[in-house]
Amino acid sequence: MTDTTEGGTGGRASDDEGFVPTEGATRTVERTFTPEDVAAFADLSGDEGEHHLEPDAEGRLLVHGLLLATLPTQVGGERDVLARTMTYEFRRPVYTGERVTCEVRTADVEPRPDGYEVRSVATCHNEAGETVMTAEYAGVIRQ
Repeated sequence: MTDTTEGGTGGRASDDEGFVPTEGATRTVERTFTPEDVAAFADLSGDEGEHHLEPDAEGRLLVHGLLLATLPTQVGGERDVLARTMTYEFRRPVYTGERVTCEVRTADVEPRPDGYEVRSVATCHNEAGETVMTAEYAGVIRQ
């Protein structure tokens, strides 16, 4: 995982107040989903569609969209965002064994008495550089 700002979470750390988000900060996470990931998510979510559980001609499984969506939510969790809204657009399929890179950018930060209102946008690409998902989330970071 890579990060363009201090503290490893796309903002700066403050001993007094906790995480302080910074507009324009980015955080990049990467993951290669496995058949075990897909099976565990199918079991947990109850989404056991055949298209997720039966391998394709190349022996790969189709990764659940909401499993892919855990990449930007991982960053939100690292930043301790209490999400109010989340929007995803799944643009291309992702299969097990494919490396996915997701860049999350803090688009807006508004201070409030108890913390910050934040909005972040994400773009995820496969190994070929194709956009597989875009996302946006908004919420609150309490201090």
